[in-house]
Amino acid sequence: MEKRVMPEKPPMADIGWVKRKYLDVAYAQESPNQRMDIYLPEEGDGPFPVLFHIHGGGFAIGDKRDDHMDTYLKFLKKGIAVGSIEYRLSREAVFPAAVLDCREAIRFARTHAQAYRLDAAHIGVIGGSAGGNLSAILGMNVPNGAFPGEEGNSFTGDCHVNVAVDQFGPVSFEVMDEQARENKISFANHDEPDSPESSYLGGALQTLEKAYVAQASPITWINSNMAPLLVQHGQMDRLVPYQQSEMLVDAIRQKQPEATVEFTTLPTADHEDKQYGSEENMELLWNFIDRYL
Repeated sequence: MEKRVMPEKPPMADIGWVKRKYLDVAYAQESPNQRMDIYLPEEGDGPFPVLFHIHGGGFAIGDKRDDHMDTYLKFLKKGIAVGSIEYRLSREAVFPAAVLDCREAIRFARTHAQAYRLDAAHIGVIGGSAGGNLSAILGMNVPNGAFPGEEGNSFTGDCHVNVAVDQFGPVSFEVMDEQARENKISFANHDEPDSPESSYLGGALQTLEKAYVAQASPITWINSNMAPLLVQHGQMDRLVPYQQSEMLVDAIRQKQPEATVEFTTLPTADHEDKQYGSEENMELLWNFIDRYL
């Protein structure tokens, strides 16, 4: 089956119209990629609730200032701040580096909220594809020190989020090819040694320890502290099988039946489909985010 090729350099968003912003804020010092952007509404002194976008790109490419931000910056008109997190990509550091970076970014936002006019008590995350996976994991609100790579560390802030949105994120990497062959829509090349998922985990998926692969799945981290989660996925997704989101939602409903999880199916949407940025879907997103942020 034909492979989908992702562009090396995504188009960038137009951020020139945003008058109040903080760009390339360092939330950690280990890598130059540990940076975030923060955008504030035109009016008001704050503190503002903030929604952080986590970009996609197969954990290998992407940019916190790519054109997805053209869509999410529209939420500034709702009176909230919007942020975007850059993190170490798989060419620089394998899992769990990306998760650790995103968790540290949330800690930084909480600890330094006053300096950036943010409301430390109201932080949400949203992401698509790889960013959807990372958003879902953050939404599980795993306590400080309990995620792989954090053992024995001390932390000055908390990485709790109030709401999370996962759009077409991969969930259980090791069954993506099996699901793709079943649905006859998605590309079946995730098990290859050079696939985005294999590169992210540092080896061909089927050769890695199952317990290690499972750590990269939000399903592993489902618990009673998880934030309200909105999952969205198109049934015509050729890159991440639709069944991936079904697995996540079903697992949450089985393991934590009291948890708040909503699932939006887009019957004709492909991966990164324009339908996700439609007025109708943006209103759906806002209604969910506003309810819990």
